[in-house]
Amino acid sequence: MAEQEMIKKVLLVFLPSESGVDGARSLYGEKEENPFFSWFNRSLRAIIKQSQFAIPPLSLMILSSVDVPGVEQSICDMRFEEFPFEPSVSDRLPHTHLELVHEKNAWDLVGISVQTGMAKKAFELADQLRARGISVVLGGAHVTLFPESCRPHADVLVHGEADDLWKELLTDLASGSIKPDYHSESFPDLGQSRPVQKRALIKSRYFTTNLIQTGRGCQYSCDFCNVHLLNGRALRRRAISDVVSEVARFHEHDRRIFFFVDDSINADPLYARELFEKLVPLKIRWFGQATTTLGQQRELLQTFADSGCQALLVGIESIEPASRSAHKKNQNRAGELVKAITTIREAGISLYGSFIYGLDGDTLDTPAAILDFVRATKLDVPGINILRPTPGTQVFERLREEGRLLFDPLDITSYRYSFGQEMLYRPKNMSLDAFVESYSALTQELFTVKNAVVRGLSAPRAKSAVMLFNLFYTHLYALSRHDLQHQWKKRGK
Repeated sequence: MAEQEMIKKVLLVFLPSESGVDGARSLYGEKEENPFFSWFNRSLRAIIKQSQFAIPPLSLMILSSVDVPGVEQSICDMRFEEFPFEPSVSDRLPHTHLELVHEKNAWDLVGISVQTGMAKKAFELADQLRARGISVVLGGAHVTLFPESCRPHADVLVHGEADDLWKELLTDLASGSIKPDYHSESFPDLGQSRPVQKRALIKSRYFTTNLIQTGRGCQYSCDFCNVHLLNGRALRRRAISDVVSEVARFHEHDRRIFFFVDDSINADPLYARELFEKLVPLKIRWFGQATTTLGQQRELLQTFADSGCQALLVGIESIEPASRSAHKKNQNRAGELVKAITTIREAGISLYGSFIYGLDGDTLDTPAAILDFVRATKLDVPGINILRPTPGTQVFERLREEGRLLFDPLDITSYRYSFGQEMLYRPKNMSLDAFVESYSALTQELFTVKNAVVRGLSAPRAKSAVMLFNLFYTHLYALSRHDLQHQWKKRGK
């Protein structure tokens, strides 16, 4: 018992977003005068938790896989549970020692991964914990980009990718010599074997726990994206043998679908082809993210189909050449998109096509062009996003300089993520009210119950998932329209 009591307990926390796929809730409060509306949203939130939207946080899976003698790690996914300030039984979190509560505090260290869009919520939790005498370590994208905004809310900051830093930190925790900052001069070598474990997960909570990352980094420089800022412009890849071994190990204990979470699984076509050729014998089913360039990579496309690819998310972003140029989306030409998407679907792979409406080359004619494009390509799931000027990105800096931001750029935590439920900037070529009206009309026409059923039945693969996505989006975009109108009325135009 004395040895068990000396074990340092670390809790890794995942915070849900305020709305959208993590919540399906209004940013402005649900209409109390409409009990059916509130009941429907609550019911849908419960369904979403067991849908394809509910997957584990891979970053916390990676950190919880780091083994250091004398340290025990657990994950608290706050999409499913309240923070366990005083856990008393082990059924809340999956570790045998959790019933052994310290006399003073339940946790020796709590780690919170901070995204800028949820920084306020992360800071509030961190402040509560520190007020109770619990040490807090903050890491993640926001800490890497804006460490000084995090300093008042943390005992420890982890700067950058934490694969190697986390072992150093836990070792210091076990010896009682933890430092206030952990950072390295270079990105971790992904060629080094670091097996990911699932022991800290409650597997039944999720649609699947089979999350695989093959590499990091992005060679493109889209101005609305921060991946190249956080993970570098050079592609770093894990050893193919390590990925294949991990897939086989995961598949042995969870026969559900796999998610390859790389931002672009076809960015290195030679690597991708060799990897997925080796995965063909495992007979898995998988989803992933790719660029539309895959439509021109015929041999790789066939390898994807042969290895069990069911569906891919592709970032179309805009079909307006002026918008693609303005935001440095230069991976492919707009004229090639229809052919590329048609080719991928003909290979038997369903497609989620992600658009951003409101880019600097867009006009009030853009929604009609998007509708024509969706009809021509028969996209299985169209996603219509509003530009999010995330602090730290080039587009944030440009919109700030042009005076087009609708939130305080000096308070970066006033930025928040939502499912297209509020405007954070003024579009360049249209007024705010005209944009909201056109966005609302576009999403209302694209997302109906009838369209969801038709898209599900006509999808090349993953028909039920395609239908479910479209049905969820029918509700979520209705919620988005409701909140945008509320925001606009609140601002008094």
